Amino acid sequence: MPESNAVLESLVSQLADVLINKQQQVATAESCTGGGLATAFTALPGSSRWFGFGWVTYANQAKIQMLGVQPESLQAAGAVSRIVVEEMAQGACTRSAAHFSAAISGIAGPDGGSEEKPVGTVWIAWSTPLQTWSARFLFPGNRNEVREAAAIAAAEGLLALASQAILSRSAFRKLPPQVFNGH
Repeated sequence: MPESNAVLESLVSQLADVLINKQQQVATAESCTGGGLATAFTALPGSSRWFGFGWVTYANQAKIQMLGVQPESLQAAGAVSRIVVEEMAQGACTRSAAHFSAAISGIAGPDGGSEEKPVGTVWIAWSTPLQTWSARFLFPGNRNEVREAAAIAAAEGLLALASQAILSRSAFRKLPPQVFNGH
């Protein structure tokens, strides 16, 4: 088994324990990972106790229709952007009534990158009903490695957030401060 899968499995197991103990739910909204985070969640027996909703919104129209992303946000910033991934996370949280959500949008490659947004650029957002946080990552590797790294980073953020007794900016101390942006 690849090391990254073991890391993700461990994070998901820890997240499940926290959410079950707190009787809380999580939701996902994924683009470039194509449901990889949700797949990791549902690989764990009993995941329906803490995971009920997951959206794969690869197309912009899906982001608009299913998650409530504003067309103006997509037009102004593109699908791989802070505003879009935050709207995805907020939409997932609102539409599922979950306590927490994670959203992922990125450029996994091998094509699609630009100077401004090279291959490996991934925006991840985490949301509660009251607050949203986001971070930009630049993951190295091939398409699968970028997607796996994005799922791991999203799970790390969810675990940090769900583990906090008080939902605050401090939940994200594990994230690189130069890319953290909380509202």
